[in-house]
Amino acid sequence: MELNFGERKIKPITALFSFVSNLLGLSKGHSRSIKAKKNIFASFFFKGFSIIIGFLLVPLVLHYLGSEKYGIWLTISSIISWIGFFDIGLGNGLRNKLAEAFAVKDYILAKTYISTTYIIIFLIIAVIYIFFLIVSHFIPWYQVLNTSPILEWELKRVVFIVFTFFSLRFILKLIGIIFIADQQPAYNNSFAPISSFITLALIYIISKTTSSSLIYISFIYSISPVLVLLLVSFYYFNKNYKHIRPSLKYVDFRHFKSLANLGVKFFLLQVTTLIIFSTDNIIITQILGPTEVTPYNIAFQYFSIPVMIFTIILSPFWSAFTDAWVKKEINWIKNVINKLLLFWLVVGGVVFILILVSKEFYFIWVGKEVEIPVVLSALMGLYVIIRTENSIFVNFINGTGKIKLQVYYLIIEMIINIPISVFFARNLEMGSAGVILGTCISLTPSFVLAPLQYLKIINNKATGIWNR
Repeated sequence: MELNFGERKIKPITALFSFVSNLLGLSKGHSRSIKAKKNIFASFFFKGFSIIIGFLLVPLVLHYLGSEKYGIWLTISSIISWIGFFDIGLGNGLRNKLAEAFAVKDYILAKTYISTTYIIIFLIIAVIYIFFLIVSHFIPWYQVLNTSPILEWELKRVVFIVFTFFSLRFILKLIGIIFIADQQPAYNNSFAPISSFITLALIYIISKTTSSSLIYISFIYSISPVLVLLLVSFYYFNKNYKHIRPSLKYVDFRHFKSLANLGVKFFLLQVTTLIIFSTDNIIITQILGPTEVTPYNIAFQYFSIPVMIFTIILSPFWSAFTDAWVKKEINWIKNVINKLLLFWLVVGGVVFILILVSKEFYFIWVGKEVEIPVVLSALMGLYVIIRTENSIFVNFINGTGKIKLQVYYLIIEMIINIPISVFFARNLEMGSAGVILGTCISLTPSFVLAPLQYLKIINNKATGIWNR
C-alpha cells in the first residue's frame, strides 16, 4: 500500500506533468519544491482518475434515480456536508500547527496536537450527532426539498444514513490533514478515487438489479469513503506515522487554546465559505424546484475540471508556505506565487475552450435528457477564473495564519451572496444562471483584497488588520 512518488514511477505519464513541473520550476532547486513536484505529479494521477469516475457516475446515477430524485440527492448531500464545517476550524488549525511542529522536527508536540484534536473533534461530533437525530425527526424534509410528501418516509431514512456515516468520516478525515501538513497531499488525494471507484462499481450493480432508490444510493455513497479512511488510518498509524499516532496519554487540553485561537478564525472562514459556495442547490430547489438542480450541477461538475487541476497544483503549497514563512525564505515564496499566476493565465485559456465546446460535450455526456443554457456555462467559466485567482493568494495567507482581514471580507460576501443570487434568479428571471452570477459578484472583495494583502505581507509593509 506504500505509494512511491519517485521520478521513475512518474515517467510514463509525462506530457502534462512535465509541462506543469517546468512551468512551476519544480524540477530542480529547493527540496521543498521537489517534494511539491512529486506530490503534484501523483495528485494529477489520482485527481484524473477521480474526474473520470465522477463523469461516469453522473449519467449512471441520473438515469437510475431520474432528474427529480437526482436533484434531491444533490441537495441532501449539500445540506449534510455543512456539518463538516463544525469542527470550529480545528482541522485547519491542526494543519498549520502540525506544519510548524514538523518544520522544527518536534514530533512529541505533533503527537500531542494530533491526539488532542482527535478527542476534541470526537466530542464535538458526538454532541452534534445526538442533537441532529433529535431535531431531524421533527423536520418535514419533503418541504425543505420542495418535493412530494409521499417521499417523506424515504427522505428521513436517507438523511439518517448519510448523517451517520458522515459523522464517522468527520473524525476519520483527520488522517488527511496529517498528510497535508507533512506536505504530502497526494496521499490525501488518493482517498477519493479509491472510494469513488468502489461507489461506481456498487451503483452499477444496483442499477442492473434494483429499481430507483435514494436509500441504496445514499448508503453506497456514504459507506465507501468511511471504509477507505478507516483502512488508511489503521495502516499509516501503524507504519509511517507510528511515531505520531494519537494516544489518550498525549491528550493535553492546554493546547486547545492554541489550536482554537487559529481554528476559530478558520471556522469563521469555513462558515462564510459554506454559505457562499454550498447554498446554491438550496436556493435553486426553493425557487425553481429540485429538477433545476440537475442541469446546474452538471454544468458545475463540467467546469470543476480546471478547478480540480488548479487545486492539485496548489495543494502542497499551503503547508509549504507555512514552512517557508517560519524559515523566512521569502524569495522562494515570491517565485512560486509568480509561477502560479502564469499557470492561472493558462487556466483562463482552458476555461474559454470549455465554454466553446460545452454544448457538444453535454450532449455526449448526458444526452438530450438535460438542457443546459449557454449563459449558465459562460458564467460558470467566469466563476472558475475568479475562484482560482483568489485561491493562489488565500493559500499563502492561510499558510501564514494572517486571516483576520479575510474573515471580514468573507462575512460581507456571505451576507450579500444569497440576496443577490435570489434577485438574479427570481426577480430578473435568469434561473440557475442568476445564482452563479450572484456568487461571482459576491466574490469581488476576495478577488481584489487577497492579492493586495499578499503584496503587503511579502514586502513587509503589512500593518494593522493586514498583518493579523
